[in-house]
Amino acid sequence: MWWPFRKNKFKNLKREDLVNSICELERQERTAEAEVFQKIKEIDSLMEKGKKERNKDLQLFYAKKIAHLNEEKETCMQRGMYLLYNIRLMNKLKEAFDSNTFFKTQTKVPLSELLQDQKRLAKFLNQALETRIASEDVLTSADELFEEVQSAYDVSQPIYGIGKNEEDLLTMFEQENQLNDEQELLEDTNQKPKTKRTKMEE
Repeated sequence: MWWPFRKNKFKNLKREDLVNSICELERQERTAEAEVFQKIKEIDSLMEKGKKERNKDLQLFYAKKIAHLNEEKETCMQRGMYLLYNIRLMNKLKEAFDSNTFFKTQTKVPLSELLQDQKRLAKFLNQALETRIASEDVLTSADELFEEVQSAYDVSQPIYGIGKNEEDLLTMFEQENQLNDEQELLEDTNQKPKTKRTKMEE
């Protein structure tokens, strides 16, 4: 139930509190970004190992580990995007606070007079509603991403089975091994004639 005389939570809002909140959100966002870069670095390292590895079991192990790190990376990215959105909202609130302070101290226009402008008030309330919807959409997209990641796996397969992500990585590793074999064969072929010439010269 909505009470008409509910206490206004924004009445005692302080600019210092807003700035501190923004700084803390930015700190958390930097942490999330660093975690994303760390996951990418680990994934790149495992990709290189998988390309060079000949043992199929180890290749599967690397593929599964890469798939797991990719999930963690996506989770970190979603957290980072959520934090960025919160930072944006807090900055908007700070801008509104500064604007309100400006009108109070510079224009001397009472808040009651501002609220008499019904058209702009309606526009402001609609913008606030759109902001709320957009904020909820961020959470919805995170939930949809989780469902998308989950649906990429066949739940009927055993734990040690090969999922689509692992199969793609294993195929790439196999192609890389074939290229390495062809390169080694080409190098051996190029070296053999040189050996024969050396024996004939002797």
